Amino acid sequence: MAVLTNSDEGRILRNFVPLASFPSEAFVDLCKNIKVEQLKDEAIFKRGDQSTDLIYLLNGSVVLQADELIVDVINSDSESAKFALAHQIPRKIDAIANGVVRIVRLTADIVNNPPQAVYDENQGFTLIEDLSEDSDDWMTALLRLPLFQNLSAINLQKILISLKTAHYSENEVIIKEESPVDSFFLIIKGQCLLARTFDDEAHQVKLSTGDSFGDEYLITDAISHETVTALNDVSVIQLNKKHFLDHIKTPLVDFIAPEDLPGALQTGAIVLDVRLPLSFVKQNLIGSANIPLMTLRMRLGEIPKDKQVIVVCAKGIESEAGAFLLTKNNIDARVLKGGMGIEEAEEDDAQESLPFEPAEDSTSFEQENVPENLPDESSSVIEVASEDLNAENERLLQVNREMQAKIIQLQTEKEQAESRNQVLTQQLERLKDILNRLTKSK
Repeated sequence: MAVLTNSDEGRILRNFVPLASFPSEAFVDLCKNIKVEQLKDEAIFKRGDQSTDLIYLLNGSVVLQADELIVDVINSDSESAKFALAHQIPRKIDAIANGVVRIVRLTADIVNNPPQAVYDENQGFTLIEDLSEDSDDWMTALLRLPLFQNLSAINLQKILISLKTAHYSENEVIIKEESPVDSFFLIIKGQCLLARTFDDEAHQVKLSTGDSFGDEYLITDAISHETVTALNDVSVIQLNKKHFLDHIKTPLVDFIAPEDLPGALQTGAIVLDVRLPLSFVKQNLIGSANIPLMTLRMRLGEIPKDKQVIVVCAKGIESEAGAFLLTKNNIDARVLKGGMGIEEAEEDDAQESLPFEPAEDSTSFEQENVPENLPDESSSVIEVASEDLNAENERLLQVNREMQAKIIQLQTEKEQAESRNQVLTQQLERLKDILNRLTKSK
């Protein structure tokens, strides 16, 4: 039997993660194919089950247990119930209905691959559906933002349990220029004014519900170059630096290896250099365009949305911040891994940035004072040295890939060990409690 979206069960479903991020039309289609199950005092799944279905609790409570020892009790009105029940495959524990419960089983492919958000390419902003005070709650509205569309359920869960809310009055300063920034901010109500000065010119942009700020400084470790002020009563959510970097920035920012750059350019990608203009003029990738990171937010309209944008800088740090800004504005962005590998200029003499043009096929650096004609012997030496460097670079890249794979494996093993340890600790506490009761009864 289908679930009506405006029914009590439909509203409960809308709060589930990541169903809260589904566009309205996709959510309606999903509800048409959902079957609600009612169980009483029986197993929902058993330890060792291999089914990949995600099971959500609509009503009632479920006991999670291991070897007949209770690990946890999930109530349908708790925050934990917004996530699939103990979703580890194969199942690590038993889930038993505590009296009468109502559940739904959803195919993992549907839940883990939600439809994309709806965008209006004729406007310079993203359309956010149902993001208003009439939404179920601000957390549900948050999950519908495009920024969270491509995050996994695990990352979403860690974000939701870590974020905090804050409120600011009209004209109150949220971020002050030349001050350190320790949080990522996302507006859930009200409007802010972001103001910064670059090349002796004042730049301002109005931020509204669904807009975010602070990410640039968390990624680059720089002090703030802008002041953000509340234009009216403003509510924001805050996420600290570690959780932002681990669960938002890292999953969303993609990289491209230097050796893959020529192929990307041949398929139409463009290169965006986010360094200061003076640094760009001195040395750059041929065909690249320059929009400094400090003004990128104000100049998003200059960047084509129908092409992949490869963001570059000297060392790769500023380009990560730039790529994140582009990604959250629905632009397909990649970071040139490791950057250009050059030293940054110390000052900027107010050079004008170059007009935005598609990158050419060449990816060579433009160098000053390089002789046009080198002797054949020097050329041969350079070619041999270049081949050796390329071989060494490839070897190091392979070592890095192997180390990354090992890190992922160790992290997975660590999480599994922590989960087992938690279960054993809870079992031990219950055994101690049983032992104490037995001792007292003698």
